[in-house]
Amino acid sequence: MQHIRIGSRGSDLALWQANHVKNQLEALGCTVTITIITTQGDAIQDLSFDKLEGKGFFTKEIEQALLDNTIDLAVHSHKDLETNQPAGLQIACVSERENPADILLIAKHAVDPSQKWKVKEMAVVGTSSARRKSQVIAFRNDVEIKDLRGNVPTRIQKLRDGHYDAILLAKAGVDRLKIDLSEFEEVVLDPTEFVPAPAQGVLALQIREADTTLFEVLQKMNHPEVQKRIAVERKVLNLMQGGCQLPLGVYCNEEETVYVSYTADWENGAAWYEYSADDLTDLAEIIVEDLLEQE
Repeated sequence: MQHIRIGSRGSDLALWQANHVKNQLEALGCTVTITIITTQGDAIQDLSFDKLEGKGFFTKEIEQALLDNTIDLAVHSHKDLETNQPAGLQIACVSERENPADILLIAKHAVDPSQKWKVKEMAVVGTSSARRKSQVIAFRNDVEIKDLRGNVPTRIQKLRDGHYDAILLAKAGVDRLKIDLSEFEEVVLDPTEFVPAPAQGVLALQIREADTTLFEVLQKMNHPEVQKRIAVERKVLNLMQGGCQLPLGVYCNEEETVYVSYTADWENGAAWYEYSADDLTDLAEIIVEDLLEQE
């Protein structure tokens, strides 16, 4: 029986994800413990992502723990991971994909069914994501966008407290935490129109390259079809040299049509693109060539 030490951020969602993986590993006969690790993204709460320096805000400290051999397995939201793996580490397994969509949570006083997404004119909308900002202002240039940081329950509480009229969240995180949203109007945004972050809704299980025994165990939990589709999404992100600060959405659906939103500067508003091919192999390169031509 193998003992596996999981490293995780300490947020409610990160711990749900770590425990989800722990339960799967225990079902395979492993023993598992979870260690909480604080990351830069957790420690710095007063800046939006586009003002933080570098990449890997929610992952670097956990990856270092892997390299230092103080943990054996890191459980990440795949969308938080840099596209270039640190030397000595690999993604051994990806999870099933939860609903990849973003949701708009609207305070009841700010609901207007006559408007796009049912949010009133001149509403204050909370998000710190350049990708989300770029798409919101392209659809609704009347609204005011105000930065919003914190874990999922914290962000929802800020909406409840009246700091915003509406906020944007990933549906997968809200679903995993089983949060009661009945006091708000919840609008699920079509991911082919409001394009998610690459690999949104997917967990990445990261290990040391040398740990071949654990790699073999994790293959029993891997989802190759999800892996194939998000590889295209993340390859686009990689070729665009982007991270959390890049106003880029990429989504490959189960029919292998790829939807993209992009702008060089979120304040200009996003533009949208759609691609399909019989073979996904070189599609990311074609997409990026197109995007760079638009700049």
